[in-house]
Amino acid sequence: MAAAEGPTGDGEPWQSWLPNHVVFLRLREGLKTHGPAEAEKPASSPSPSSPPPLTRNLVLGLGGDLFLWDGDGSAFLVVRLRGLGGAGDEPSLSQYQRLLCINPPLFEIYQVLLSPTQHHVALIGIKGLMVLELPKRWGKNSEFEGGKLAVNCSTTPIAERFFTSSTSLTLKHAAWYPSELLDPHVVLLTSDNVIRIYSLREPQTPTRVIVLSEAEEESLILNKGRAYTASLGETAVAFDFGPLSAVSKSMFGQKGKGDVLAHPLYILYENGETFLTYLSLAHSPGTVGKLLGPLPMHPAAEDNYGYDACAILCLPCVPNILVIATESGMLYHCVVLEGEEEDDQVSEKSWDSRTDIIPSLYVFECVELELALTLAAGDDEPCDSDFSCPIKLHRDPKCPSRYHCTHEAGVHSVGLTWIHKLHKFLGSDEEDKDSLQELAAEQKCFVEHILCTKPLPCRQPAPIRGFWIVPDILGPTMVCITSTYECLIRPLLSTVHPVSPPLLCTREDAAAAESPLRILAETADSFEKHIRSILQRSVANPAFLKSADRDMAPPPEECLQLISRATQVFREQYILKQDLAKEEIQRRVKLLCDQKKKQLEDLSYCREERKSLREMAERLADKYEEAKEKQEDLMNRMKAVLHRFHTQLPVLSDSERDMKKELQLIPEQLRHLGNAIKQVTMKKDYQQRKMQKVLSPQKPAITLSAYQRKCIQSVLKEEGEHIREMVKQINDIRNHINF
Repeated sequence: MAAAEGPTGDGEPWQSWLPNHVVFLRLREGLKTHGPAEAEKPASSPSPSSPPPLTRNLVLGLGGDLFLWDGDGSAFLVVRLRGLGGAGDEPSLSQYQRLLCINPPLFEIYQVLLSPTQHHVALIGIKGLMVLELPKRWGKNSEFEGGKLAVNCSTTPIAERFFTSSTSLTLKHAAWYPSELLDPHVVLLTSDNVIRIYSLREPQTPTRVIVLSEAEEESLILNKGRAYTASLGETAVAFDFGPLSAVSKSMFGQKGKGDVLAHPLYILYENGETFLTYLSLAHSPGTVGKLLGPLPMHPAAEDNYGYDACAILCLPCVPNILVIATESGMLYHCVVLEGEEEDDQVSEKSWDSRTDIIPSLYVFECVELELALTLAAGDDEPCDSDFSCPIKLHRDPKCPSRYHCTHEAGVHSVGLTWIHKLHKFLGSDEEDKDSLQELAAEQKCFVEHILCTKPLPCRQPAPIRGFWIVPDILGPTMVCITSTYECLIRPLLSTVHPVSPPLLCTREDAAAAESPLRILAETADSFEKHIRSILQRSVANPAFLKSADRDMAPPPEECLQLISRATQVFREQYILKQDLAKEEIQRRVKLLCDQKKKQLEDLSYCREERKSLREMAERLADKYEEAKEKQEDLMNRMKAVLHRFHTQLPVLSDSERDMKKELQLIPEQLRHLGNAIKQVTMKKDYQQRKMQKVLSPQKPAITLSAYQRKCIQSVLKEEGEHIREMVKQINDIRNHINF
């Protein structure tokens, strides 16, 4: 206890301290105290008439909180993965909250399911279902009711009278209606082959009922030549909802040409057949479409792809992709596309053929899961190596192209990398052969064996009690809770990841230059992708968990088989592929070295050529300067020759005649300018004499009036301007004569 309650550092990630939390110690102590009989059940051989054990999932996550269902106390234990402790305080491994049920369930819980609005949790059992309402959050860390250690939660039993009165009926599958805007509704599939939909406002009366076995003829659309009878034991085992789509009103038996938004409901039967109906609860009391099916599967198979179907999952994408799982470990990835009339999929009784076309399932690929480890068979094989168990399919909360499989023998994670290529091909207007070839050549899905709880074929499995996918900054992480309440944390493959949304600061710039190395790495035949394809593993060594029975140790022969199998996997899937990748890298390095040597030789040759070209350019520049000087000398000589040639001509040229006329006019102009200068000189002398008289100290005898003074000043100003103009003309004439 002291070790579990020890504090951790502020910067330490939650992956390191979560397995040592006191919650798991509390659950393990409760298992030892109250469940000694449960620990003995896996070791005992099950009776032929007993039903197969159920795959449990008693863990869920909401934001940064981990919810663990405590069956002994009928309560949720909530652990905060982020923000433990106050400011400056170290987080403690003993901090958690308990969400108590005011009306605890009387049946055993094997699955907990969070509602789409994240305000309710469905507690699912074989003999009933109860809905727990999550309390309000407030306070500094946004904890339930401000951080109280124990919080009472209201619970609502669903169809309690129905399960109490019908003791032979069991609940096969339950799910929330996928809507965040409407009131919460729970969809139940019971063993009487009926789907019932309950609202939390009326938990005892079903809102809608879908009968799958004894249906009326007008509510079924059957393939030509096929009869449906409930006496053959064909019962539904699972269902799942698809994304919201527009459906014609005639599908619901309504008149009009408009469309109705409804969720497709895919119903899986144990014999592998899949039926389809549309469900809409937007308008009370809800609308249920016609039951279509069974949906044809292409390519057709004699065994209809198995007779032990157990789970179905619809990935949230368009077109819908269905995952059908069988108890033998087979997974079928089917693409739902519209059917064609020539495939004989139209009902004979319908007057509107457009609404009665049944969609088809196109099986894109088949995947076989390794439920139990395949060991090398010895000389005497005491146990049957064939192992089968029901499989549960779970969506990934963040990545729509990935899902997870849980079963008694462990946990698998499957990633579909070809979905974006399929969308690209289906989105093209015309038939795009390049996209079709890319889709055909696309690598198949990635299967990651994360946890194995049945490492030996002759030992009973130790199924997990729950798992949860935690979206982390370093990649998605899976948290698994084992049968002994041990916490295992495993990172998932980063090969399959959702598309990152564009940043607000990013702007598309067509003129931006892209790195040539990035262009080379993104090509279809890049060396990096080639190495990735070589290192791709088809089988992996998962984490091993043995059965809860610690008294029976496995014999040395089985341990040797397990070690041999692990060694063989490491040798074939790791060392051998790494050697192949090493050889490819060495071969590529050798080629690159040869190319580098050749490029260095070419570079030295180019440098020598550049040197020789530079010397030649210098020589050509010197020759150009010499040629330019010689050309100027020749031009000057030509000008001199032409000048001499023109001087020897007996006839004057036009320019010479014009110049002669100008020279003849110059003397006359000089004579006129001389006269003008004389007049200006005489006026100047006259004005000087007048000025001397004015400046003389003798008092003038004549007194001028103001008007006379003004008139004299104006006359003198005009004469001064006239003299200034004449002086300017004389200066111009002198300059012209000097020129």
